[in-house]
Amino acid sequence: MNILLGILTFVLLVTSIALVLVVLMQKAKNDGGLGAAMGGGMAEAAFGADTSNVLSKFTINAAITFFVLAFALYLGRIYQRAHVASTGDALPTIAAPASTTPAPATIPEPSTPAPASQKTP
Repeated sequence: MNILLGILTFVLLVTSIALVLVVLMQKAKNDGGLGAAMGGGMAEAAFGADTSNVLSKFTINAAITFFVLAFALYLGRIYQRAHVASTGDALPTIAAPASTTPAPATIPEPSTPAPASQKTP
């Protein structure tokens, strides 16, 4: 189970990086902004004239994959936590017995100031 969750976590990481890069490659509606600065023209050269359609479909698919993987990892971690006590993978819990006798309360006695030394004439 740990290996599967590790692989899904890696795939989620790769999917999230791809999602960020695809969103940055898209051109804005007014042809300005970060999409043009981060290679919006390069995406047109790679995918052809209908780049916005290809990138928007890939963005939708990557977002769906991201949310499905995140939910699957959430359910996997819940399953792992619920079944870890029965398999013995976790550290054992040791219950300390409660003390039956209370500790004696110590009350400090008030200290009296030392008498001032008297001068003799």
